[in-house]
Amino acid sequence: MAAAKIKKGDRVIVLSGKDKGRTGEVTQAFPKDGKVVVSGINVHVRHTKPTQGDPQGGLKRSEAPLDVSNVAHVTADGKPTRVRFETQDGKKVRVAVKTGEKISG
Repeated sequence: MAAAKIKKGDRVIVLSGKDKGRTGEVTQAFPKDGKVVVSGINVHVRHTKPTQGDPQGGLKRSEAPLDVSNVAHVTADGKPTRVRFETQDGKKVRVAVKTGEKISG
């Protein structure tokens, strides 16, 4: 299995789909499935009937997972960049390809 280039807490930009160009923070990552959940992106609405557990019912909004290939890291100027791995001080770190800056996490 390849190492995860996008992790929880990363700032990403959506590259394709209905939310193309929007940015957000990764709230969940599913590396085995190759999917990520981004806050405020790919929001789906479910109509629910009132029940005893939820007497109000109504519209329930939730973020659905996106494929990791449809998102990219965001640099400080808001542009997408790829990620590569380098060894610094004996540790494997993630580095932004465009700027060369180390990605925390």
